[in-house]
Amino acid sequence: MYKKILVALENSRADDTLVPHIAEFARRMGSTLLLLHVADGFAARHQETLQLAESDEMRADRAYLDGVAAKLRANGLTVETELALGNPPTEILKTAGAHACDLIAMTSHGHKLIGDFFLGSTIDKVRHNTAIPILVVRAGSGGTTAPFAT
Repeated sequence: MYKKILVALENSRADDTLVPHIAEFARRMGSTLLLLHVADGFAARHQETLQLAESDEMRADRAYLDGVAAKLRANGLTVETELALGNPPTEILKTAGAHACDLIAMTSHGHKLIGDFFLGSTIDKVRHNTAIPILVVRAGSGGTTAPFAT
C-alpha cells in the first residue's frame, strides 16, 4: 500500500520522534523511505540564481541525511536521501510528486493559530496542496531522544 514514504526531516530534535515511528511503519509495510531535508538558508534559496557554492549549512544537512540513512539501512530498511533547496512546503510537494511517494511523514510542533501565523505552518501548506496522505507525528510525543542507537 505504501511503497515509498517521503520523510520530511528538519535536522532537529523533532526528527528523534518521527524517525522511530516511520521506521517501524516502513518495516511492517515493506516500504522504501525517502529522507528529505530542505535547506532554506540564504545560500540554499539563492544558490542557482546567484550561482553560489554549496554552503556549510548544505554540507551539514547532507551529512545529517547520510547519517540517518546509514542507521536506518543498518536496521534493514531501504533508504534514499535527497537534499532540496528553497521553500520547504514547495520542495516537499515537488519531491513527493517526482518520486511517486504514497505517503508523506512530517512532525508537528503543536503551534496554535497565532504561532502558525507568525512561524508559518509547513504542514498546513503541504496538506492543502496534495492528495498524498500525510502522517503527522507531534514532536516529543513518545519515542526516545536517542532513536538511532545501534
